[in-house]
This record gives sequence, C-alpha cells and structure tokens, in this order.
Amino acid sequence: MGFMTSHTLTVGFDLDMTLIDSRPGIKAAFLALSAETGTFVDADLAITRLGPPLEQELRHWFPEDEIQDTADRYREIYVTHAIEPSLAMAGAADAVAAVRAHGGRAIVVTAKYEPNAKLHLTHLGIEADAVIGSLWAEAKAEALREYGAAVYVGDHTGDVRGARTAGALSVAVATGPCDAAELRAAGADVVLAGLDEFPAWLDAYAAGGAGS
Repeated sequence: MGFMTSHTLTVGFDLDMTLIDSRPGIKAAFLALSAETGTFVDADLAITRLGPPLEQELRHWFPEDEIQDTADRYREIYVTHAIEPSLAMAGAADAVAAVRAHGGRAIVVTAKYEPNAKLHLTHLGIEADAVIGSLWAEAKAEALREYGAAVYVGDHTGDVRGARTAGALSVAVATGPCDAAELRAAGADVVLAGLDEFPAWLDAYAAGGAGS
C-alpha cells in the first residue's frame, strides 16, 4: 500500500455536479419526501445548492429534532427516485479513463451517503477504484490523504478546501453552484470549464512530473 500510494497517481473526484448531474434525481427524491411528510420542500431551490451534506439542506425545511429521521427516510426514498433520472456530466467517463491511461487510480470522495453514491456510479457505468461517502469540505482530506491523492477534482468551494487541507492539487470544474471566480477566490489551483477539459490538462500535468 505504501508503495502504491507514493508511486501511483491517484486522482479524487467529487460526485454531484462533478461526475454526475444528480439534479433531476434529487428533485424527484425531495418531491417524494415532501409528499410523504406533508412538509413543503422547494426542490427547485434545493438543487441549486448541491454539495453540502443533506442535513444542511433539510434544516431549511424541517425542525432540528426531525432532521436525522428525515435524512434516513430521504436516503431510502433516494434509491427508488434518484438513481434512474440522474445523468453523467459531459466528459465524466473520459476523465476517469484519462486517469487510468496514466496508470493511475480514480477515487470518488463525496458528501453523499456512500451506498447511494455507488448506485449512481454503477447505473452510469463509471468505475472508480474506491468510493468514500459522507465526507464534506475539509473532512474530505481524510480520504484524500488515506489514498494518497495528488489531485482532487470538484465543483464546489468546499471541494477546494478539502483538496487544500489534504495538500492535494485543487482542480475545480465550473459545472456546479460555484462559478469560476468563486472557485479561484477559494484557492483552486486550476479552474476548468468542465471535465471535457480534464484529459488534456492531465496529460500536461503528468508530463510535468506527476509521479515525482
């Protein structure tokens, strides 16, 4: 493991709005949750601020003493309503393939509940070498350090903070709720318009001595 960590390029990817466009699925899950609980949730608003943990969003709509039970129920509903409608982001499969083409490992580090994250990837045919869920912002550094990730790719300022905390290069894609200026201001080392630009960037990065 130590040898692998030090000599194999490992790239981490966020999930929501980085590798997958989960907005259609998350909207469907929130609408189902709202119908079941009788509590209004503005699903169209909720999907504009993806990234942080589910509980953070639920606090906008539910009292604190209901958050944990509601989160558990949402994660159950999610399996039925959210996997099928969610799509891969443009360039997602090619970005993961680019890491493999350089002999590297691609891992997914996400705030999403891990079993549901895995369901998304399986459904879309995106194969990661590891999937680590329930980590947000600075906490993502735990998994990035454990797997020796040199690069972390995400769409949110929280992903930038996670990469920086881990000492990894922060590559940001402006495909989520944070625009390029916000991502740069948060300290992203590289800002791409989307994952379509990632393979060419990775080629240049690797040529500059990715393994050193």
